[in-house]
Amino acid sequence: MRAWLAALLLAAAPAWAAPFAVQLGGTRLGLDAPPGYADTGFTGSPRLQEMGESLTSASNKILLFAISDGDLRAFSQGDTPLYRRYMIIVTPRDLVDQQVSTAQFTQFVADALRGVGPAAPDKNYPAYLDAQPAGQAALLAELHHGTTMVSVLQGTRLPPVRQPGMIERLFDKKEPPRYAISTTTLLLLKGKALSLSVFSGYDSADDVAWIEATTRRWVADLERLNRN
Repeated sequence: MRAWLAALLLAAAPAWAAPFAVQLGGTRLGLDAPPGYADTGFTGSPRLQEMGESLTSASNKILLFAISDGDLRAFSQGDTPLYRRYMIIVTPRDLVDQQVSTAQFTQFVADALRGVGPAAPDKNYPAYLDAQPAGQAALLAELHHGTTMVSVLQGTRLPPVRQPGMIERLFDKKEPPRYAISTTTLLLLKGKALSLSVFSGYDSADDVAWIEATTRRWVADLERLNRN
């Protein structure tokens, strides 16, 4: 069965990065993942569906959940994907059939970012995250704030993989801190309120540069795809 699934997915490889359309009420939106990533919807995998659902509230409808081409290839071959970087697009279920006005979008943004604290004082993000509770998302920077798009960068210090045992405590060994970063971009596109999130592990400033550039390019590509 696994070999059959792998063959099926590999045969579909040329379509992994192909744009596709979704119908939201009377509006047809074109969606696509950034280069090097592919929507997982065509796989029909309950495991990938559950992973996507874990990233958002049940009140949201998932329009796209994408993982890297390498992770998709590993998954199709029965290997363990890294899942270091992935992305999702959702829209509120109660707004699926509505044409969202700019006033409604402003409220959508306020609801989505309610409780988000002040941004980090500088770009020494590891030091800032070390001062936050493990597992709690913290605002690192506001990337864009406009009438039809708001984008923020957030980070999290991940909880330890395991609790230290007697040996670790005896020699005062501590697990190195681990971090994750994400962008959330709230976008009004053809009268639809979308939330785009990009997730990445965080080891260096290169990861921040990658996630910011990928977010900007993804938004620009989606706007270009839906220009007409």
